[in-house]
Amino acid sequence: MEQPFLPILLGSDMNAYGMARAFYEAYGIKPLVLGRSHLTATQDSNILHFKQISNLNEQETFVPAMEKIAQEYSDQKLLLLACGDDYAKLIIKNKPELQKYFTVPYINESLMDKILLKENFYKMCDQYNFKYPGTTTVTAENYEEFTPPFDYPIILKASNSVEYWACSFPGKKKVFVAHDEAEKTAILKAIYASTYQDTMIVQEFIPGDDSYMRVLNAYVGKDGKVKLMCLGNPILEEHSPEGIGSYAAIITTYDEQLMDKVRFFLEDIGYTGFANFDMKYDARDGEYKLFEINLRNGRSSYYVTAAGYNLMKYVADDHMLNVQQELTYAKNKHLWTIIPNGVLFKYASNQKLKLEAKKLISEGKCTNSLFFKEDMNPKRWAKLTLNNLNYYRKYKKYFNKKGLAE
Repeated sequence: MEQPFLPILLGSDMNAYGMARAFYEAYGIKPLVLGRSHLTATQDSNILHFKQISNLNEQETFVPAMEKIAQEYSDQKLLLLACGDDYAKLIIKNKPELQKYFTVPYINESLMDKILLKENFYKMCDQYNFKYPGTTTVTAENYEEFTPPFDYPIILKASNSVEYWACSFPGKKKVFVAHDEAEKTAILKAIYASTYQDTMIVQEFIPGDDSYMRVLNAYVGKDGKVKLMCLGNPILEEHSPEGIGSYAAIITTYDEQLMDKVRFFLEDIGYTGFANFDMKYDARDGEYKLFEINLRNGRSSYYVTAAGYNLMKYVADDHMLNVQQELTYAKNKHLWTIIPNGVLFKYASNQKLKLEAKKLISEGKCTNSLFFKEDMNPKRWAKLTLNNLNYYRKYKKYFNKKGLAE
């Protein structure tokens, strides 16, 4: 079949698979997936083509590699999309160059700096009346005498995620929770004994389990108007050291007031493309506290497509097919998950959401983005099933262990 355009997805993780699946479901199109290594999520798949490019996430490799891809597929209209932060930043940094060959539905670099640099981000939050957790930073130079300006427990996470991924030390986790002075000192000591020498972000811990989190994915059209917003209520996050903070199961939910507020913000700052917000409901004052804005669709954003609002169709209809779009606030209830139901019901603690999840499963309103029956062969099925069973072991070993020694 002659494809009207070719989506090119950077990254080969679960998000890449969800995006490829969405394109396939909307148009029968098989995207080209580019990655430094080929991860399980996109292996043995018949709905995408994979190409490995080593060091694709490095500036000196990136543009030449993308130019080569553009020449190879010069007979097609190319839509370039990132599946992770590092690729989103690279696309935005090199946007003027890339636009010669690709449709690039991302903001420009000056707006990126406003949103991503923490100090600018908090100024922006104040301006638009978004609450955020008490936050400060600590460095390799001053960590030994550092005392947080708020009560324990505190959250510790790297300011420079690219550098942090590259370092290693015993007990390394994506995010740490320190319950007292001694634990905080031990964590920082371990981090700064490694190759990571950049800033660490220190945040107050907002009480509540995983189900107090909210995730919002939005698409803003090329005309600068929001076209789609879909709010998710995570029931459970991943708890393995490298997965902490990534959502494992989400039920779509609705909050018009919050959506209106975010929509006004995005349209007012001149945003376009995908945006993804992570926040946590703070029962102490009834406010959502904003953690960050990602300049791409979230890792778990297939929950939007699963609920009946194909996220990739929004970007492609807008940029590749010039289809007019109205504003939609997603209302359909759906359960998105990447873990076995047995794990979900054993470790999730919010009883109300668990009941809702059971009801949605019984109604057939439940999707695991990796298990796509139109893309199943014995090899893929075996790998995914093994991967799935592995979650039982992971949760047993790591559940709620966010300290250094745990």
